[in-house]
Amino acid sequence: MTKPCALPPLTLRALTATLVLTAVTLLALGAPGSARAQEAAIRKNLAERIPQLAKIDEINRTPMAGLFEVSVGTDLFYTAAQGNFLIQGSLYDTRQRRNLTEERMDKLLAIDFDSLPLADAFTVVRGNGKRRLAVFQDPNCGFCKRFERDLQNVDNVTIYMFLYPILGADSTEKSRNIWCAKDKARAWQDWMIRDQVPAKASCDAGALARNTEFGRKHRITGTPTLVFADGSRIPGAIAAAQVEQKLSEVK
Repeated sequence: MTKPCALPPLTLRALTATLVLTAVTLLALGAPGSARAQEAAIRKNLAERIPQLAKIDEINRTPMAGLFEVSVGTDLFYTAAQGNFLIQGSLYDTRQRRNLTEERMDKLLAIDFDSLPLADAFTVVRGNGKRRLAVFQDPNCGFCKRFERDLQNVDNVTIYMFLYPILGADSTEKSRNIWCAKDKARAWQDWMIRDQVPAKASCDAGALARNTEFGRKHRITGTPTLVFADGSRIPGAIAAAQVEQKLSEVK
């Protein structure tokens, strides 16, 4: 393990200059221990010691005394007031039996439904179609096929289906053939439910690349991924009853 570089001994003159500079800095940031000073210390120390943390988005106090949450994109870390220690893992409230990290991640990963590029999805409408659900799926995903079959039991919903071919070239080809079909929803369900391979078709399939880019930006790393009208999302194939329950909870 490489040892950190050592600072040269401070001369009296240098020490005096350092103390003056520190005093000026503290006056600018607030009294020692203030939230502003602590945040500044955390940002400075972590950026100097861990280059990957040079751009910190937010620093927030946690319910645990002396522990701060550091968010970088959708990554969460925890640190003490001076940034001398760093923890990556889950923070639990044992009294309320809550996973505070998971709750925070849900907020960070939420996708504003109105920001979804709906023009790059096709729709499946059931019943009155009043409720809304967006789903990112790969046509070669076995879990997606199981989920699609369960989804047939959910009524009164408009489903925005985003083709998200991340499992290889064949997924891209099938997605293109489905996207370019005259009836996208029919071609999709014929394949996912009835195992009828989509007929070859060609058109402007730029939506597939845009969907992939959108998914990378929002860290959609697996299929299916469900996005509900309140922005919350659920990765993985869940049962129709769970979809129904979530849809009924979302206003």
